[in-house]
Amino acid sequence: MSKKNVLIMGAAGRDFHNFNVYFRDNENYNVVAFTATQIPNIEGRLYPPELAGKLYPEGIKIYQESELVDLINNLKVDEVVFSYSDVPFNYVMTKASIVNAAGASFRLMGANETMLESSKPVISVLAVRTGCGKSQTSRKIVKILRENGKKVVAIRHPMPYGDLVKQKVQRFAALEDLKKHECTIEEIEEYEPHIALGGIIYAGVDYEAILREAEKEADIILWDGGNNDTSFYKADLTFTVVDPHRPGHELMYYPGNTSLRMADVAIINKIDSADEKNILTVMNNVRSVNPTATIIEGASPLIVGKPEIIKGKRVLVIEDGPTLTHGEMKYGAGTVAAQKLGASEIVDPRPYTVGTITDTFKKYPDIGILLPAMGYGEQQMKDLEATINKVDCDAVVIGTPIDLGRILNINKPSTRVMYELQEIGNTTLESVLKEKGII
Repeated sequence: MSKKNVLIMGAAGRDFHNFNVYFRDNENYNVVAFTATQIPNIEGRLYPPELAGKLYPEGIKIYQESELVDLINNLKVDEVVFSYSDVPFNYVMTKASIVNAAGASFRLMGANETMLESSKPVISVLAVRTGCGKSQTSRKIVKILRENGKKVVAIRHPMPYGDLVKQKVQRFAALEDLKKHECTIEEIEEYEPHIALGGIIYAGVDYEAILREAEKEADIILWDGGNNDTSFYKADLTFTVVDPHRPGHELMYYPGNTSLRMADVAIINKIDSADEKNILTVMNNVRSVNPTATIIEGASPLIVGKPEIIKGKRVLVIEDGPTLTHGEMKYGAGTVAAQKLGASEIVDPRPYTVGTITDTFKKYPDIGILLPAMGYGEQQMKDLEATINKVDCDAVVIGTPIDLGRILNINKPSTRVMYELQEIGNTTLESVLKEKGII
């Protein structure tokens, strides 16, 4: 039987994982290309031969997704594997229609084909959209487990935007490791909070190699998900975070709806700032697709470092980049803090943007008057800094998971807005971990 020619549609993460665990050593398939989208400047690269295995001695080219139809025709593609996350159902099926019309089959890979097994217990933290509050949930679970004498190692969903060979297995246990691995803002936002708690977090490209290294120093593995993707590992306990600020999204986005259906525990977060009717909608939707899931209600109380620089001031609000762009959120922690603390105006950054930040607003015109903390590479970080410093405002409100003022040279007073998960009611993370026999 002749090999099937396969093209993998991705965004530098799930696509590489699906290849590694299913296609890399599979003699029945010939992966002829990857395509890339969502993340800037990841096309035009090569999935290197050092990672691609013996069947691909020259590596595999990565193209822009806009070339999809031509690639199907020119490379005689039999099957296209969709391998990225946080997109609406109609988006996925539109891509399927484009692929089918070009003559190829369209495939979504399931858990049995893509999840690796660990020798240690695995807890996974997922979400129905990016920006729901996975990170604060992961941090609290780690804290509870450590207080109960467990050695926890977190493994983060991939963000390999640099040299893929160097990024095969990355271990972060100190702030110096962020420099060592030349991390972007997007990476630092995810890794630094774990390091600050005295924890260890792994990431990279080859998630079987990563898992085996992490198992050597862990009692429990915590999968810290990305976007709304499912876990790369078979989990003993799965938490999925749901956002009542985007009611209905838990039923309409891929693969967030899958993540919700897989949940042992659904966390309805941000109930302190959401409308009661939206909270009820989300709760009913959770029950409709996963009636056996335990539900935890959670709040995200804000902690503002310097509230005095907000009151009565014209402020620039910076929010998490992915949450504002493909996450489609219209506000975040920085916005809430600016409104609660009485800023006189949230200044529109769009007249002041430069370079790649201007491009981001063109690609995502619905962002509005907030500034997404885009930092997928050195140039974006420089453009973000230049944009911030050009904006005519009194102060900067930083609603990102890290203090951008530590990474960028900001020429105005700034304050950081932080938030942690606070469970409401008797059903808590700790009570669930005890009930499941984890602690």
